[in-house]
Amino acid sequence: MKKKIDPENYVLLTGSSNPDLAQSIAKFLKKGLFNPVSRFADGEIRVKVPENVRRRHVYIIQPTCPPVNTSVMELILMIDAIKRSSADEITAIIPYFGYSRQDRKEMPRVPISASVVANILTNAGADRILTLDIHSEQAQGFIKQAWDNLYGSYALIPELKKRKLKHAVAASPDKGGLHRATVYARLLGIKDIALVYKERDIKLNDTSKAMAMIGDVDGRDVLLVDDMIASGGTIVHAAEYLKQRGAKRVIVCTTHGLFSGDALQIIQKSSIDEVIATDTIPAQEKERGVTKISRVSIAPLLARAILKLESGESISKELILNT
Repeated sequence: MKKKIDPENYVLLTGSSNPDLAQSIAKFLKKGLFNPVSRFADGEIRVKVPENVRRRHVYIIQPTCPPVNTSVMELILMIDAIKRSSADEITAIIPYFGYSRQDRKEMPRVPISASVVANILTNAGADRILTLDIHSEQAQGFIKQAWDNLYGSYALIPELKKRKLKHAVAASPDKGGLHRATVYARLLGIKDIALVYKERDIKLNDTSKAMAMIGDVDGRDVLLVDDMIASGGTIVHAAEYLKQRGAKRVIVCTTHGLFSGDALQIIQKSSIDEVIATDTIPAQEKERGVTKISRVSIAPLLARAILKLESGESISKELILNT
């Protein structure tokens, strides 16, 4: 049931991981934004909530992006401080969920790190987690508390429509992302799908190689869809393979643009024509000289999600395009 929203009933907090995104959300909501995080001289994180949160709803906007461990620790301490301040409900808004790729035991004697982190957050006092394009949706089952997952397609689809792709093919750089590519194809009215098969060495981080392809891309524009780009190796190898098979243009869209290490330089020198990413991860200073990267904000999506949580309305009815 929809209820009237009282702006005084909820509070917005952010840490140091992506303050620009948090500020954009606050501006959309016409709300103040508080950053309770500081540092002691020895580097320890200090949290002091500057606003009375007793019996109020608190939304902490903190993607756990690099430096991941620092972002996670800030989030844990903010949750604990708010819990001890008698907040009525705590929602951790984590647009990018660090450790999300470690969601299963892919080899012996390794942790399921995504589960560990999620449980730490809820044990600290989080009543709800809200993420964007979590790497593996079954991660929502790691905790008993509510976990809502939204999709970058909400912001990326309007941007892609501006490109006016014609006679296009939607492609995935691996079999795990085939459903995602299919959804983008449906939302954009694309009829054909392609799959680039890759082989990943699980003993090496972010290492994979394109091996084969299913689908016809000869003379056509290709929309290559992935949830995140880290080192850039997977997406660049896939794009080069598509170009070898006759693709006219390769436009990449991704929700989480991590661009780790030399990824930006690798992409700039690659056969990729354009990469469109959201702002779940803050843009790097060196990104300014990379002409192939463009950003679109997911702040309106997250702001509307907060309003729906406050009003008791369904999130999925209007905000989830991946259905």
